[in-house]
Amino acid sequence: MDRPSLQTVAVVGLGTMGTGIAEVLARAGREVIGIDISEAAAAQSVTALESSTARAVKRELLTEEERQGALARFRTFVDLQAAADADLVIEVVPESYDAKHEVIKELDAIVRPDTILATGTNALSVTRLAADSARPERVLGLHFFNPAPAMKLVEVVSSVLTDPQAVEAVTSLAVDLGKEPVSVGDRPGFVADGLLFGYLNQAAAMYEAKYASREDIDAAMKLGCGLPMGPLALLDLIGIDTARTVLEAMYADSRDRLHAPAPILGQLSEAGLTGRKSGRGFYTYEAPGSDAVVRDALTPLADAPVAAGRTIESVGVAGSGTMASGIAEVFAKAGYPTVLAARSPEKAEAAKARIAKSLARSVSKGRMTQDAADEVLARITPAGTLDAFADVDLAVEAVAEDLAVKQQLFATFDKVCKPGAVLATTTSSLPVVACARATSRPQDVIGMHFFNPAPAMKLVEVVRTVLTSDDVHATVREVCAKVRKHPVDCGDRAGFIVNALLFPYLNNAIKMVQEHYATLDDIDAAMKLGGGYPMGPFELLDVVGLDVSLAIEKVLHREFRDPGLAPAPLLEHLVAAGCLGRKTGRGFREYARP
Repeated sequence: MDRPSLQTVAVVGLGTMGTGIAEVLARAGREVIGIDISEAAAAQSVTALESSTARAVKRELLTEEERQGALARFRTFVDLQAAADADLVIEVVPESYDAKHEVIKELDAIVRPDTILATGTNALSVTRLAADSARPERVLGLHFFNPAPAMKLVEVVSSVLTDPQAVEAVTSLAVDLGKEPVSVGDRPGFVADGLLFGYLNQAAAMYEAKYASREDIDAAMKLGCGLPMGPLALLDLIGIDTARTVLEAMYADSRDRLHAPAPILGQLSEAGLTGRKSGRGFYTYEAPGSDAVVRDALTPLADAPVAAGRTIESVGVAGSGTMASGIAEVFAKAGYPTVLAARSPEKAEAAKARIAKSLARSVSKGRMTQDAADEVLARITPAGTLDAFADVDLAVEAVAEDLAVKQQLFATFDKVCKPGAVLATTTSSLPVVACARATSRPQDVIGMHFFNPAPAMKLVEVVRTVLTSDDVHATVREVCAKVRKHPVDCGDRAGFIVNALLFPYLNNAIKMVQEHYATLDDIDAAMKLGGGYPMGPFELLDVVGLDVSLAIEKVLHREFRDPGLAPAPLLEHLVAAGCLGRKTGRGFREYARP
């Protein structure tokens, strides 16, 4: 049997990440030399490896014999001289150029000429570290993600100086470790963090502007995008000081204002409020290093007094598309008699038939009984005219994302709906106040942005304008609770919470491809494997529709006037060519014709 390449690996820096990398290597049969100047850190890494492998045995992921072998292959030292015989050295010391440069400089004088030196940086210049080394062709980046044993992504970063054979050897090692390697060039953040940290920065700025609470921002991104963590909680986990360092490096490279660290990141860092590791960041934790969030002065009071809402006993939904039928299904399931009005009786009946199919699927999957489905369907009354809304207490529009169309619809609501009815728009990007001003009762108008598919998605963005009355706001939050949705409050500005954070991230992914930095597949893999996203950005763009995405990008750019928000030319070119995503059979990728 051939001896595996890079058999002996030294890991310099035995913090959480270094210890995790050491575990991955030892479990994969490599001889691991762990090095840390702190004897306590070295001892703690051994203890951590013993505990982690014991848990793996208990969960039947390792045998006891395999565990003992892994532990025997891990040795710790406090002197870099221990790396003398290593085939590969991975440094994971603190994210400081001086610290990393000093380690690599010392290693130059210790290791063999053919040894590969890998930096674990995610923000600093690999090229600069290589150029300052005595062996620039043997220096590259090897960026694992935390926790290293669980996360599949490894970014292999080469500079213009790197020997391709070194890249090939490290890439093969990553595959042998059971990881998914992505080869990228040298720029701050690489692929995953390059996209992730811009999004996190935008979220921090949104919170700093008091646009939405920390809890609502985090809930919106978890429930609206299926992310494993909200952005502010993730910043606390990463370390606010670390995030600031990464963003500073990204901004120095891009000069894009979206990468300029939000001032609150600097303020928290300077105050020592760096997140979980200090016990306080955006949230407050039970103790330094704990993940248990505790109440603080910013935690919303569960029993805080709120305005009394209006009584809602019946609902009208205007529209006949997927969103309209989904929203009507949501209200009918919650027990509300629901009028579903379209431009013709035939369209309204077709929308009701779509709901019947949706309910039938729920019955076939055992999620509801046939009797319950029949009761829901019986609560829905199709109508070919908005005159049927004369007696509804809540009128919800779910028509095309065209302001003129929505304004005309609200003018009709104003004529046909009774006094005191709440009028809601489901727009995802247009100004709610413009709909309100189309009526004589703007105080009764509010945004209720459901997410697609409405029956499954738990989030509703409740969008209050400067004219919306307190009782209308209270009414919609009460209705959300009754239909089992999670409401988040936000003001009337482009993109609200979710789209304002999501679409700049998608736009930046397009720019990466446009600049030939990475491929579609590598970017999608990086965000799914490294960021825990349910879909990669290009998968999501093709599902949403490139025309819809472009329209939202244009609205965001028009409102905030930030050059970094200008739609990527590649997106505009694809839309102009009619490549709109899955619905046309071609977007960023090709699909079977719809």
